[in-house]
Amino acid sequence: MQDDTPRTADADIIRKVVDGDINAFEVLVKRHQALVMRIVKKHLPYSEVEDTAQDVFIRAYRSLPAFRGSSDFSHWLSAIAVRTCYDYWRKAYRTREIPLSALTDRHQQWLENVMSAQSAKESAPEGYRSEAGEVLDWALTKLQAEDRIVLELVYFDGHSVKEAAELLGWSMANVKVRSFRARRKLEKILKNMVSRQGRLP
Repeated sequence: MQDDTPRTADADIIRKVVDGDINAFEVLVKRHQALVMRIVKKHLPYSEVEDTAQDVFIRAYRSLPAFRGSSDFSHWLSAIAVRTCYDYWRKAYRTREIPLSALTDRHQQWLENVMSAQSAKESAPEGYRSEAGEVLDWALTKLQAEDRIVLELVYFDGHSVKEAAELLGWSMANVKVRSFRARRKLEKILKNMVSRQGRLP
């Protein structure tokens, strides 16, 4: 009886690609494109999604001979996608700086409400939902790339420490310590932002 599971099917296609059938890789791209796009959309600006997703598949193609099949291809590809996003932020943070003035009065009002000990649900009515995301994006740019990616994986995406470690290729201890410290840093950035606004004329 033939095993038609996706993992077996992927393994057959991978063998073809490694043996020289370059065109067979297109089957893998079509099969897993939605997965890669979903991961990249979670971690990068919309304008960067398409190019970065393409970069993920280029990296996967180049690394395919090293794929040993010890895990599902989709999991292996997910790790490449996460690490590609991480590399994007490492490069972007070296060249980009978002000033405090990028936050509008509405952003500042939302943040002040949240930091005044109200719950996020109470302080973020429908009209403020977009401001919440924009303030968070702004604050994340103040972190190191390593802090940002681990914070997103563990606290925003809901991955366990073990899952995040596998995706990033880090030790579990490193993920655990860095995610805790990154959360503290993010809280400090937001609190300092409120304090600075309170001192402005």
